[in-house]
Amino acid sequence: MKILYEDRHLILCEKPVGVLSQRGKEGESDMLSLLNAYLEEKGERATAYVLHRLDESVGGLMVYAKHQKAAAAMSELIARGDMIKEYLAVVEGDLADMGGEGELFDLLFKDPGKNKSYVVKRVRKGVKEARLSYRTLGVAKKEGKTLTLVAVRLYTGRTHQIRLQFASRQHPLVGDGRYGSKGGKAPALYSHKLTFTHPFTGKELSVTLDRPSGAPWELFDIT
Repeated sequence: MKILYEDRHLILCEKPVGVLSQRGKEGESDMLSLLNAYLEEKGERATAYVLHRLDESVGGLMVYAKHQKAAAAMSELIARGDMIKEYLAVVEGDLADMGGEGELFDLLFKDPGKNKSYVVKRVRKGVKEARLSYRTLGVAKKEGKTLTLVAVRLYTGRTHQIRLQFASRQHPLVGDGRYGSKGGKAPALYSHKLTFTHPFTGKELSVTLDRPSGAPWELFDIT
């Protein structure tokens, strides 16, 4: 776990792949336990509060509150859509068929029993709007297959939204077996940057993580 920013209200840190955003079953590694152990070790009388989530199989930048008042303020900020969430993803194929950049809008339905979301045609109970924008950062070849590195900005935060919106257009994320990719154990998706106005200082806070190392990220030669 890497701490990128910390004050008496908030902690921005990197969630590793394979670690839960919030508490799970006994014996499972989770960020709340890690952060609370970190705060206790520092001798700080604070408790970590969950504000948003990443799938267990997805790593990257997250923000946690350190007290209830900060949690309430940040939750309100996020609900208003005032936190900019940006991701990196590696998808299968060349996005030239989608113009290389643009916006995606869909209606998504989550099946809680299967923990899977689906694109649907009409609004009904349980269906929510999903919107994101994307732009191509690089294209590479691996074993004869074309892969594309994409920058994604989320405007809504639906379950598996990025994974499903690209997969529904025949561009599943590399390694995302749940939504159509062949092989791999985790989707190539990474929470790359968070930007928001600090609810207590009033200053803009923008924190960025470098893209991950290893496959498939190292295929792309970009700055």
